[in-house]
Amino acid sequence: MYEKLANEAKEAIEELCEMANIQPGQIVVIGCSSSEIIGNKIGSNSSPEVADAVFNAIYEVLKGRGAFLAAQCCEHLNRAIIIEREAVGNKDIVNVVPMPKAGGSFATAAYKNFKDPVAVEEISADAGLDIGGTLIGMHLRKVAVPLRLKVKFIGEASLSAARTRPKFIGGIRASYDEKLL
Repeated sequence: MYEKLANEAKEAIEELCEMANIQPGQIVVIGCSSSEIIGNKIGSNSSPEVADAVFNAIYEVLKGRGAFLAAQCCEHLNRAIIIEREAVGNKDIVNVVPMPKAGGSFATAAYKNFKDPVAVEEISADAGLDIGGTLIGMHLRKVAVPLRLKVKFIGEASLSAARTRPKFIGGIRASYDEKLL
């Protein structure tokens, strides 16, 4: 079961990275409900083993691209972000350590696997993957553009994905956005 979930997660994050043209140094926010992955209501049956399998698959792909993973905590920690200190520099760090039932199993997996994990209240990510309806939008840069991935589920959890682009402020589109469309 864990291998199947890891393969689904790997396929989804690889597709997101390609569609969003993720570059070294960029940040990808991941919201993940392990409860939803195993077919339960979000927040009701946190599974560290499921979260570890999904986290490891996603983290491996992002590390390979030189991108940073931002793991969104659950609502009990106000959807704070667990991320490598290197990605946020001197940004305001908050004092919290996620646990499976207070922060979520995915954020806990990030905290235990990152080299130098820190928590911040917010981030402006370049792209994101929402696994199981965790509502990552608050952590995406403006302007978010929805992406339709071929992978629709990880386990029983539905997927939503987005990339971001610079705002259009009058004039014509910049060539940057045309490359991403």
